[in-house]
Amino acid sequence: MANGPWTELWLVRHGESIGNIAASAAEVDGADVITLDIRDADVPLSRTGHEQAEALQPWLADRRSSLGSVWCSPYVRARQTLDAALGQDRSDIRIAVDERLRDRELGILDLLTTTGVRNLHPDEVARRQHLGKFYHRPPGGESWADVVLRLRSFVADALPSEHVHSSSALVVAHDAVVMLFLYICLDLSEAELLEFAQSHTVANASVTHLARPSTEDRWDLVDFSNVDHLEHGGAPVTVHPGDDDVRPA
Repeated sequence: MANGPWTELWLVRHGESIGNIAASAAEVDGADVITLDIRDADVPLSRTGHEQAEALQPWLADRRSSLGSVWCSPYVRARQTLDAALGQDRSDIRIAVDERLRDRELGILDLLTTTGVRNLHPDEVARRQHLGKFYHRPPGGESWADVVLRLRSFVADALPSEHVHSSSALVVAHDAVVMLFLYICLDLSEAELLEFAQSHTVANASVTHLARPSTEDRWDLVDFSNVDHLEHGGAPVTVHPGDDDVRPA
């Protein structure tokens, strides 16, 4: 199965957002609802998130000349991350924003903590236990399988930049998107994906690297959720799971 026109793929999760902070605080407090009066698409980076995104600058500077395509989620936190990572000079970069790279939509479970879902929607807890987190679709929201469908559509349509002849691409998006790119590119089964997700978390502003010798070959996972650039840049490392289903069990 062909997975895009690339032989090298860099997947970056956005930096820490104010939504990540609010969600983690609500979980610690045992609250039902995450206190956030802004829609998910407009949630910005926190101060730490900006530091993390700026710490991506040296990493990206070493690779930007070889990038054929740069793709970004339309959500504010992802766009702010890419903006900070690129710095002021954009002359050599063509950026494409694609709504298919947006975060998973949670429907009626949006802004609810694990406790809140259990207290307010016990029927959904039972449905999720029966269906498993890959296929469970909250009313008004998406399952992981739904996100996979839009990512497959994105991969099928994506083409390298016309003016940079390279098969290397950068995608800046969300933890669920990173995880499900692995599912697609590595041709994982549902069970293999869930096993991987149980013991791996996509850190904020981390870099995941996939590569293959040619577009006819299988992908290899070179590096997952690497945060060396954050440590080198003196930025904090944070591991807030934005999508609760990406949280290790």
